[in-house]
Amino acid sequence: MNPIKKQAHIAGVLYVVASITAVFAWIYVNGKIFVRDDATATANNIRASETLLRLGIVSELIGSIIFIFVVLALYRLFKAVSEKHAMAMAILLLISTPISLLAVVAELAALIVAGGANLSTFDPYQLDSLSYLFFRLHGQALVVAQVFWGLWLFPFGTLVIRCGFIPRFLGYLLWIAAFGYIANSAATLLLPAYRQAVAQFADPLQMAELPIIFWLLIWGAKTRLPAATSVSDSRAQAPQL
Repeated sequence: MNPIKKQAHIAGVLYVVASITAVFAWIYVNGKIFVRDDATATANNIRASETLLRLGIVSELIGSIIFIFVVLALYRLFKAVSEKHAMAMAILLLISTPISLLAVVAELAALIVAGGANLSTFDPYQLDSLSYLFFRLHGQALVVAQVFWGLWLFPFGTLVIRCGFIPRFLGYLLWIAAFGYIANSAATLLLPAYRQAVAQFADPLQMAELPIIFWLLIWGAKTRLPAATSVSDSRAQAPQL
């Protein structure tokens, strides 16, 4: 198999696995546990579904770790296209990793507090409120991480557009997805009263990231070498007179 095609397939497989674990943890598990503006219901769900929450925590950790290898695989795939953009792509995504991992700590704290272990000085209502607060902190940490989930898609999309071995339109879709992630984060951080209204438009934009995932997984890349290289790469390859 052509090395570029093989590397693209590797990135696609990792991308899919990381995305599945993230969807399970952030959408399914959180949807089953968290009840907005109801600390008691949220704490009760944590106590009743402790195993599910622990599975979500493990899935979140696995997903964050796998995404490190995703970006490394993509860096290897696109380094020859533009090392500058490939480095920017890698750095921006990797910045989000420690934020995502710290978010898991807040989830663990919510689990501990909801169980009331060695916290007899607090009454049940206070414990439920603390557990709810920690769960909210988990979500807010992910909002901060989401800023970088959007930013990394700009250099990623640029590399796809320039590379010549992946359809250009997929790069433009990545730019659209980037705006979706950033819009959601900006609304939550700056205009929380309009968060739901913004999400109605921003959430569909985020789905524009999906085509590149499936393209890398199923088709990989064209077997020819990249048609475009960065200016610095071209100068480096030019003969010295």
